[in-house]
Amino acid sequence: MNIAGWWTQLSGETRDWLVEHNGEPLTPSVRSEVVAVNDGDLDPSWWSGESVDGQSELTDEAIDWIEARANDEVPGP
Repeated sequence: MNIAGWWTQLSGETRDWLVEHNGEPLTPSVRSEVVAVNDGDLDPSWWSGESVDGQSELTDEAIDWIEARANDEVPGP
């Protein structure tokens, strides 16, 4: 599922964190919620996986989508 499909399933707190910390490695709680709303599916279109130092990361495309969403260039909550 692409990010637009699961974005609205995240809590407002997690969406806010993703906007405020866009491009940063995910915290364990944010990672857990993202994985949970995707039923454990880590689609490579939005999930980069673990970095060399073991931190969870989103793809550049997902980061760009979140930035566009934060700038009201993508409709939705």
